Amino acid sequence: MTPRTPSILVINGPNLNLLGTREPDVYGTATLDDVVRLASDTARERGCAVRAVQSNHEGGIIDAIHAARTTTDGIVINAGAYTHTSIAIRDALAGVGLPVVEVHISNVHRREPFRHTSYISGVADAVIVGAGIDGYRLAVDHLAGRLTAAVPDAAQALEK
Repeated sequence: MTPRTPSILVINGPNLNLLGTREPDVYGTATLDDVVRLASDTARERGCAVRAVQSNHEGGIIDAIHAARTTTDGIVINAGAYTHTSIAIRDALAGVGLPVVEVHISNVHRREPFRHTSYISGVADAVIVGAGIDGYRLAVDHLAGRLTAAVPDAAQALEK
């Protein structure tokens, strides 16, 4: 029997397509491609696969979450500003019943007060803030550890 490779969906919300050029003093100079590469490399090292999506539209993010229900084992999400405004994204995450790690590149708690509230944190298994794009590596590593423990064949396949 061929072992099944656990799959992680990495979702990036509005304006994250501008990473590297948008407010580099806040978000750094790494690009979204750098984020995806880091997440993919981390997942591969841990015996998982990554699929990444970015959308500036709330409905696009919700559609990706809904589709993940049957194609994915866990979700890493940086919903950008929708973190602080979208009950719909929160409900979608809760509705699919997958493990979720919320990521923010900047330390949102050191920023404007409206960024201190997250609708996603209440349904996330872990929250990583202020670690720069390394937060994605930490998030994927955390999920991969959970997922490969749940699917031991994936970890064993790496050893062969």
